[in-house]
Amino acid sequence: MLATTVVRFAVCCSLSCMLFSCKPPDVKPQVYKWNIPKGFPLPNVPKNNPMTTAKVSLGKQLFFDENLSFNQTTSCGSCHLPQFAFAEPKTTAIGATGQLIKRNSQSLVNVAYNSNLTWAHSGLNQIEQQILIPMFSENPIELGITGHEDKVLNRFKSQTYLALFNEAFNDKQVTFDRIVKALASYVRSLTSFGSPFDKYAYQGNDDALSDAAKRGMELFFSEKLECFHCHGGFNFTQSSQHENQKLDLRPFHNTGLYNVDGKGAYPLFDQGLIEATLQPKDMGKFRAPTLRNVSVSAPYMHDGSLATLEDVIEFYASGGRGHGKTNPLKSAFIKGFELQPKQKQDLIEFLQSLTDQKFLNSNLNRH
Repeated sequence: MLATTVVRFAVCCSLSCMLFSCKPPDVKPQVYKWNIPKGFPLPNVPKNNPMTTAKVSLGKQLFFDENLSFNQTTSCGSCHLPQFAFAEPKTTAIGATGQLIKRNSQSLVNVAYNSNLTWAHSGLNQIEQQILIPMFSENPIELGITGHEDKVLNRFKSQTYLALFNEAFNDKQVTFDRIVKALASYVRSLTSFGSPFDKYAYQGNDDALSDAAKRGMELFFSEKLECFHCHGGFNFTQSSQHENQKLDLRPFHNTGLYNVDGKGAYPLFDQGLIEATLQPKDMGKFRAPTLRNVSVSAPYMHDGSLATLEDVIEFYASGGRGHGKTNPLKSAFIKGFELQPKQKQDLIEFLQSLTDQKFLNSNLNRH
């Protein structure tokens, strides 16, 4: 299983290099107006795929188009739904053939700031790289394009799409290189900074948070709970890089979800970061996701095994789950804590205050 993962990643990296490192950009960099409030840093953007409004528009059309799957049943938007913060209310995703994907679909909110992509891969740090996996992976099959490349490309040679490609790339040539660049541009545009917490913390509106949410915020940032150690910064995750932050701050953690052999092992089905690094210390480590819009992105954890925010709080309050509590590889920050019922509700109200309703509503229109 580990060898297969390494080989598959090597193939993806080779294709990624071919597409994105060895070719000049198709268009000259243009000014793109980010939907990011003053004071927040801009995301890092690859020099060979500068942001343009035209590419974002093309990427949005492609993102929700089922023609991108080999059998025309599945789009990127099938597993990343706008109303759920571009996550999915299923335990794990399902590919175009009905095959179960082993992990929960992550939210794409502010993914432009992620220093690492997917739940557990330290080598995927550009969206352009990550997109290749659902497009071309054969095990599991997601969009299932491999072996059907010409058929899929021909679907995007309609008059409407040719006009969009021409606007984005200055000619009408349809290639996977351009499809990936457009998809990456659209995904980077999904920025969310309009929650009640943002209005309180960054705009100085003291009334934006309820008293309960303020108490929950104090708990969240307390050493008693230590939530902020893994979900810190303006994006509520350590897995962040931007124009002012070049260092990567330990984004992967073992939270004590499993301990199947008493020695720290996770189920063979999914053992986390170790599958990419082959390092024993990385057993059971997964990336801490952003908590922005977390109230609408259930279920939680890499395998979708926690259904509600209440379940998540109980899990961390217990210091893990079952035998996972004694996992020798568990993060030192997962120690457990005690909260009164009212305090738990305060914490949940704070987490709910990270919901950006304007962002959710504005993305419901797929055209």
